Amino acid sequence: MELQQFYYDNKIVKNFLYATLFWGVIGMSVGLLLAFLFIFPNLTDGISWLSFGRLRPLHTNAVIFAFVGNAIFAGVYYSTQRLLKARMYSDILSKVNFWGWQAIIVGAAITLPMGFTSSKEYAELEWPFDIAIAIVWVVFGWNLIATIFKRRQRHLYVAIWFYIATFVTVAVLHIFNSLAIPVGLFKSYSVYAGVQDALVQWWYGHNAVAFFLTTPFLGLMYYFVPKAANRPVYSYKLSIIHFWSLIFIYIWAGPHHLLYSSLPDWAQNLGVAFSVMLLMPSWGGMINGLLTLRGAWDKVKTDPVLKFMVVAITGYGMATFEGPLLSLKNVNAIAHFSDWVIAHVHVGALAWNGFLTFGMVYWLVPRMFKTRLFSVKLANAHFWVGTLGIILYTLPMYVAGFVQASMWKQFNPDGTLVYGNFLETVTEIMPMYWFRAIGGSMYILGMFILLYNVFRTIRSGSDVTDELAEAAALQKISKRRLAGEGFHTWLERKPVQLTILATIAILIGGIIQIVPTLLVKSNIPTITTVKPYTPLELEGRDIYIRESCVSCHSQMIRPFRSEVERYGEYSKAGEYVYDHPFLWGSKRTGPDLMRIGGKYSDNWHFNHMYDPQSTSAGSIMPGYKWLITDEHDRSSTEAKMKAMVKLGVPYTEEEIANAQHSMDVQATKIQENLYNDPDFVATYEADKKLAEENGIDFVEMKDREIVALIAYIQRMGTDIKIKEPETSTSSN
Repeated sequence: MELQQFYYDNKIVKNFLYATLFWGVIGMSVGLLLAFLFIFPNLTDGISWLSFGRLRPLHTNAVIFAFVGNAIFAGVYYSTQRLLKARMYSDILSKVNFWGWQAIIVGAAITLPMGFTSSKEYAELEWPFDIAIAIVWVVFGWNLIATIFKRRQRHLYVAIWFYIATFVTVAVLHIFNSLAIPVGLFKSYSVYAGVQDALVQWWYGHNAVAFFLTTPFLGLMYYFVPKAANRPVYSYKLSIIHFWSLIFIYIWAGPHHLLYSSLPDWAQNLGVAFSVMLLMPSWGGMINGLLTLRGAWDKVKTDPVLKFMVVAITGYGMATFEGPLLSLKNVNAIAHFSDWVIAHVHVGALAWNGFLTFGMVYWLVPRMFKTRLFSVKLANAHFWVGTLGIILYTLPMYVAGFVQASMWKQFNPDGTLVYGNFLETVTEIMPMYWFRAIGGSMYILGMFILLYNVFRTIRSGSDVTDELAEAAALQKISKRRLAGEGFHTWLERKPVQLTILATIAILIGGIIQIVPTLLVKSNIPTITTVKPYTPLELEGRDIYIRESCVSCHSQMIRPFRSEVERYGEYSKAGEYVYDHPFLWGSKRTGPDLMRIGGKYSDNWHFNHMYDPQSTSAGSIMPGYKWLITDEHDRSSTEAKMKAMVKLGVPYTEEEIANAQHSMDVQATKIQENLYNDPDFVATYEADKKLAEENGIDFVEMKDREIVALIAYIQRMGTDIKIKEPETSTSSN
């Protein structure tokens, strides 16, 4: 049989590798800064674009989509060409994929610190970027599938199955979760509201973890672990079971992020059931990965690549054991909203994604540059420093989570909370935050060791952009199954059928969970007293979203005795029907704010935003001084209200026409309330006099951003009559 000569495109792989390392340093550095902001909350005092709320989504997006995303593309482009014995279908598509993805990341790095955010976790980028992501992702999929069709290898290896499932599922998740009504270039409102928005978001959010941080990395595991160990995959039959059961079950598990919330019970219970089932395929994959090293464990002692991969697979196993555990309602009642979840997330991110990426880089770079790794000792040092960093990061966060849950739920014999002040919990876990910062510092130190090692390795090698290869042309055979050929063996040479079946598998769960929640009204009972936000409250809510207050504060009181006693009446689904987007949160660094309206005076909120420690001793919340000084731009209020009308919010034409007058009246009332504080009056008048002396236009307090934010905060949770909790009948 005549062999055909062709060239693998190594340049695109190298580009994605360089981007992986560059964005890895950026994303991890931002994360380390955030860790230190827990210890020194005023470290970036007064700088809006360096505040915790603005940087937190930048960190998550940089690590997930920039660091891990580029690593996925690097690994997929390298392995796909060799598994299919073909160059990528189009060099142009490869370049569009690379430069388009980098442009999106740069855009995120600029706009997120500026406060342009949708607030939806792992999907914070605004609508122009959502469109760009969809286009670039389709380009990637087009290139991948077209390469499959021009392959010289008939059989599609298991890694390719995972790549196909990743492409299809991420496209579906991203498009449906990102549906929004634009108001301006960087402002939009989710088409879903409240409970429905929460379900769609965590259908996306959980499965972004599943199909962006997991399935492509499983494909990389199935390729690079056998290569590094020089052993075949342990069980091909197990890989088949692993693939199909994982992609079918994973898609159902999203609601376990919303247990004890206002989501309908049937949806919560479905999420729990499938989350528990998820343990089996996940551990099947872990076992398949680790047992691939049978007969090669002696190499693990000396080979840093295998060390990284063993810990990565073990981290995958730990995270996928913990996920089903956290979905059990009695465990979730303890862990949710606490630092336990932070520990869980970082076991997956630092060990599974980070270490597998590092192992892949150490394996790829010498081969790409036709040389030896500069220093095995440095790579081993990186492994031990990074491993210790993970331990020092995660273990204290587990402890912090248990401490938080215990303190939040303790009662005195007379029925009062032992720790009625939320800040008592914060003070107790400060040592854990120090350990996290130290662990994060060690992990990023390992990253710099990797950079130096890779740099020296590249310098000692030669740049081979196009790598010569040869293989026989693919011989066409009957479309029918061959004699003795099993169904899956037949399917493995049929990319179209494989893609269709994978798409059906991932759509079933989403359709069954989401469609009834969107269409069956009984899932979202209405409350007649719940009214749309006033124009000023709507504007204040947008400021709350811009500053990512939802990163630290929840707006979901669960039906537990401890939460009802601490915060007030538990949350009802009907309270959120006008919330585009929902703001339930996933972490309580500060207390829940669902019933904060009317609890404190306008002056208290003003002082709290200017200097949180002045009202709450021991608080680790940073000051938001720019809200006090910046003029509030109300030029697009009417456009925002019209967008809300399209989404079903019952604003009348008269209300929209009178929006500016309505805001002025409500803002003036808040300004009058602020005048009740003599210190406020003195400072305000001094600022006014100073402005006049210097010929500067003075902005009235009623026209500043803080007033709009106070309007929203004072509205929170006041739509229903709040009764004193009856502790004898409250659960938990």
